[in-house]
Amino acid sequence: MKANAEKIENGMVCLEVEVDAERFSQALKKAYQEMVKKVNVPGFRKGKTPRAILERYVGKKALVDEAVEAIIPEAYFKAVEDTGIEPIAQPRVELVQAEEGKPVLFKATVEVKPEVKLGQYKDLEVKKPVFEVTDEMVQKEMERIHELHAKLITVEEGTVANGDIATIDFSGKIEGTPFKGGNSADYPLEIGSGTFIPGFEEQLIGMAVNETRDIKVTFPSEYANEELAGKETVFTVTVKGLKRKELVPLDDEFAKDVSEFDTVEELRDAVRNKLKQAADKMAHYQVVQELIKKVIDASEVEIPPLMVENQLNEAVLDMGNRLASQGVSIKDYLKRTNSSMEEMREKLRPDVEKNIKTALVLDTICKLEKIEVKDEDIDREVAAVAAERNMQGEEVLKLLEDKEKREFIKSNVLREKTGQFLVDNAVIKEEAASDAEEPAPQAEDGP
Repeated sequence: MKANAEKIENGMVCLEVEVDAERFSQALKKAYQEMVKKVNVPGFRKGKTPRAILERYVGKKALVDEAVEAIIPEAYFKAVEDTGIEPIAQPRVELVQAEEGKPVLFKATVEVKPEVKLGQYKDLEVKKPVFEVTDEMVQKEMERIHELHAKLITVEEGTVANGDIATIDFSGKIEGTPFKGGNSADYPLEIGSGTFIPGFEEQLIGMAVNETRDIKVTFPSEYANEELAGKETVFTVTVKGLKRKELVPLDDEFAKDVSEFDTVEELRDAVRNKLKQAADKMAHYQVVQELIKKVIDASEVEIPPLMVENQLNEAVLDMGNRLASQGVSIKDYLKRTNSSMEEMREKLRPDVEKNIKTALVLDTICKLEKIEVKDEDIDREVAAVAAERNMQGEEVLKLLEDKEKREFIKSNVLREKTGQFLVDNAVIKEEAASDAEEPAPQAEDGP
């Protein structure tokens, strides 16, 4: 088989493919063997009609068409592989020649992934912010851990206070009529958490156990459920039970109970190290993002319209799924925001185009620098994900064997490796983070 790829306008490529006569002859023979089993020819048993007679009965073109249909898909994919093009759409195929004893000739016109003209991506200069981990940050994190491990004490007497966890029954009505999702029983609510709509939790303060009270609130105008947005509502609430956090002494015994350390000072040192690690991780992330931005700005690529439209379709689908999880349809969302589907797509377009360009540029660097992801890289990342989610046994095996999830993980690892490549080949200068920059992030739970 021979294949030649010729670039034409607007990101299109024309593949000219030639399949040798012998391969076509085999395809015709197979087409006959299949067709003779299906066609009843007078005077012959099904499957026993000679080829010449079958051709006269159904027409030789029928056999040729079936043979061509079998040949072209396989030949097209082989031509794609041989020429190294990367199609992003289905091809438009034109049959040029299909005669027994001669090669099959066809053309396939297809839109392909665009070429990227890389700018400078090595020796780029960037500044790395150095976040200071202060004693105040460490103390704040210690207080968070202290409160996280507070004991819950049942309150027999007294009233609801901020920070308490109240077990409540509630039922809501709008203009005297109950509404879907407006009632629940034995719901544990931490007062001051902001879990419920503004004004609800505050009005529980001062209630006693077994007390019932009507609470008036108004749903926010931008509430996800349009039917409730901006509506004044009355909730009848009963406090069924009350628990209060009681802090145990922040001493060595506490450190032993909540961590692997023997003293509170060891725990404090561990917290400081965690905050430093989190700060370093944030600084690294900012460096990678700045490098990627510089590389993208310095590169040139014409994004095919079809690629943009396909990604826009996916973005709209993702948005629809997110809205559906909140009980809102895209139709309702568009009505509420007084916009159209086209306006929403145009609003999403800039980010979609940016994401496409970023992916194309980083993909080009990967290929140029031969950055690859091996199976052990994926397995290592899967193990990290499993540990983070406390997955064990069969759950881990399912994750390891799920091809779709492995591909997703592979793409993430590849992007991380590409980012690290840029960092390794950059000129990085450290400087103290300014007050305007984001402070060091909170450490993960536990030391």
